[in-house]
Amino acid sequence: MKSFIKISILSLGIGIVSCNNRDKTNSREMFFPVLSFLQSQVADIDTSLYSIRKIVIADSLNSDTIYLPREEFREAAKDFLSIPDLSSPEYENRYTEEKQFDEFLNRVILTYIPLKPEKEIIQRQEVLIKPDPSGDKISTIIISEVFNNRDSSIQKRLFWKVNESFQIITVKQLMGKPESNSTVKIVWGEND
Repeated sequence: MKSFIKISILSLGIGIVSCNNRDKTNSREMFFPVLSFLQSQVADIDTSLYSIRKIVIADSLNSDTIYLPREEFREAAKDFLSIPDLSSPEYENRYTEEKQFDEFLNRVILTYIPLKPEKEIIQRQEVLIKPDPSGDKISTIIISEVFNNRDSSIQKRLFWKVNESFQIITVKQLMGKPESNSTVKIVWGEND
């Protein structure tokens, strides 16, 4: 009987330790791997037959539309492919995750915000997920970045609409010069 109690206590102790370890590793699984997801989207487009259009708007006045060769798509998406991977362990204690359901949009929204915004490039990252009985589907990814140095500030707003398009809005403020805005939109897929 004593050996049974010792084994039970030992098993309980191992169970508690393994649960604690699992909680620590599972906390990282909660952060959605945005960079990996975007890389898979780009890989899909690399092997597709989609026609790809590029629309460039400068300061809301001039716009230009061209067809973009597939070989240039990855370069056009470089702002998305160069974001920090918040799901990696080095960002574990640098960002928080908020989860909410927006009834109007019918979307689950995962929001990642830095604990110390002044030290991070990504100021906000959102993943919008559409609930579906056959499996939830990621619909949109929104990323806000800020790059500051002594004489300039650059803000980028990145929007990725899954399997359809992406858009990059850049706002530049150089010392002694007026603010400039530019928008690049790339469209592909069935809705082009």
